[in-house]
Amino acid sequence: MRQLYTILFYLFTPFILLRLYWRGFKAPEYRNRWKERLALYGNNHYSQDVIWIHAVSVGESEAVFPLIRRLQSAYPNDKFLITTTTPTGSERVKKVMGDSVLHVYLPYDLPVVVQRFIAVFQPKIAIIMEKEIWPNLYKQCDQSNIPLMIINARLSLKSATAYKKIPALVKPALTCVHKIATQTEEDKQNFIAIGAESFSVDVTGNIKFDIDVDEKIFNQALLLKNKLFAGRYVFIVASTHSGEEAIFYALYPEIKKIIPNVLLVVVPRHPERFVEAEGLAQNATLKTCVRSTKQPLESDTDVYIVDTMGELKLLYGAADISFVGGSMVPVGGHNILEPAALNIPVIFGPYMTNSKEMAKNVVVLGAAIQCLDQHGIIHTVRRLFENPVEKERMVATMADFLKNNRGATERTQGMITTLLEQQ
Repeated sequence: MRQLYTILFYLFTPFILLRLYWRGFKAPEYRNRWKERLALYGNNHYSQDVIWIHAVSVGESEAVFPLIRRLQSAYPNDKFLITTTTPTGSERVKKVMGDSVLHVYLPYDLPVVVQRFIAVFQPKIAIIMEKEIWPNLYKQCDQSNIPLMIINARLSLKSATAYKKIPALVKPALTCVHKIATQTEEDKQNFIAIGAESFSVDVTGNIKFDIDVDEKIFNQALLLKNKLFAGRYVFIVASTHSGEEAIFYALYPEIKKIIPNVLLVVVPRHPERFVEAEGLAQNATLKTCVRSTKQPLESDTDVYIVDTMGELKLLYGAADISFVGGSMVPVGGHNILEPAALNIPVIFGPYMTNSKEMAKNVVVLGAAIQCLDQHGIIHTVRRLFENPVEKERMVATMADFLKNNRGATERTQGMITTLLEQQ
């Protein structure tokens, strides 16, 4: 089965590269460094015997940074390689970790490409975030005696059902994995159901609970709130996908009737959609200001479009309430713990399959509010605006929820240390 998968991957590679080129029209970074995806590094000389961690994009990178820092402290003489798949993830790694880590794009899952990658970096361990399963990469790690882990692993029932349809591809790949550290018991059982050995799977929790917010972020957020957003009630809608901005633009006049000084802050998930989000606001006849222009807000500005990267924590901290995107359209939702860590009330939509159990738990506790439709959003905004005591209770409940679920990073580090010491 892996041979058939490889043949198909080879056949589709030209089209995958063409897609990179096409995406480069909106996001030029997709065209840059494309050779790295084929493990072609030219005359560059990289360190070997690296501790290698793969995080697909921004969300996974943000989650794994605290673990990387802990590992750097524990292994100060080792070099660390971080791979990502997206340019936004690459940019975030470089901005946060700087020269303390190496970074390249994850190579395509083709035998010759993976072999080049392994030969260049010769990882002493491979640590994969969440649920990336690459049959050729995993096989090459096994053949090269590189211990392989999947950490913060999550696998929905829907994904597990899909993987069960290709057991001859998935199960051999999972036999190459030494340890799988899952977020929940459900994730553990789903991994076992698709072929993972039960003794290799442990529930360690979600490392996103171990989010750290530097005190300077709180101070900068307060400054932003008091200067740029002075006199405005800030409703931030973050990590939005296609179709979501239009929903909130349509709701804005109704929200404005409830909160006359409301400012809608919109943060698209992907840079290539910045211009689209601005255009949609203008088409909705909403007065718009774009962050990168550095123009001051006017008293009648309706929408503030954030077209910069790496500032989401800052903007969450300057808001009054937050809506986490990717949840009003069937994307699966994004990280609700980030605004929570900045003591901002959290709202999200019906599509939360990426963190189903967490979403269920916070709703049951009253630590966050799930809105099933546009009417629910308006009702919730009114409720939080008119009941500041309830708003503060939500924030306090969420803070307790965060505190009670911390520790996954430490447990995951312990598993990594065990594998490294067995080398």
